[in-house]
Amino acid sequence: MQDIVPQDIVDSAVEWADGLGYLGLAILSATEAALQPVPPDPLVWSMILDADSGAVVATVVLVATMSSVIGALIGYAIGMYAGGWVLERLVSDSTIARLNILVERYGVAGIFIAAVSPIPYKALAWIAGAGRMDLKLFVAAGIFGRGLRFGIPGALLGIYGDTMLDSLNWMTFSLAAIVGLAIVIPAARWWNSLLDEEE
Repeated sequence: MQDIVPQDIVDSAVEWADGLGYLGLAILSATEAALQPVPPDPLVWSMILDADSGAVVATVVLVATMSSVIGALIGYAIGMYAGGWVLERLVSDSTIARLNILVERYGVAGIFIAAVSPIPYKALAWIAGAGRMDLKLFVAAGIFGRGLRFGIPGALLGIYGDTMLDSLNWMTFSLAAIVGLAIVIPAARWWNSLLDEEE
C-alpha cells in the first residue's frame, strides 16, 4: 500500500472533511486509521490555526485522537477477521515483515511508535488484530501515541500559530529541514534495518 498520496487527493479530502467540521475530522481520522491513506494532519493543523480559543484547539485534538483510535479498532477488527487477505493485497511483503518484527519485538511500544509516526498505523492495527494483541494495551498505546501526534502540533500551533507562520523564512525553514532530516534519516535507517536484524 502506498502511503504517499497525491496532493490533489489530500487537498480534496481535507476540503470535503473541513466542510463538515468536527464530523469531517472524525470521519477522516477514523477512516485513515482503519483503511484509507489520506492523513488527517493537514485538517487538524488547519482547524487549529482557525481556532479562536484553547477549548477549540483541545476539542480538535480530542476529536482527531479518539476518532483515530476508534478507526484503529476497526482496523484491528479487520485484522482479526480478514487480516491475511487484506495484508496480502494492500501491504508490501517487506512492510508486513517489518511491522511483524515491530509488534513481536516491541509489543505495545511498537503500536505507540506507529501511532505517533508516519509508519502505516492502519497496517499495524491489522497485524495487531490478526495476532490478537491485547486490546486494552492496543487502545492505550493508540490513545497515547495519537494524542502526542495531534497534541504536540496542536499545542504549538494553538499557542504560536500565527507567530510561527510569520517567522517562516528561508533561514528558519532551512533550520527546520535540517532538524527534520536529523530525525528522519536515522528513523528511516532503523525502519529499513528491521529486516536485516532478523536475518
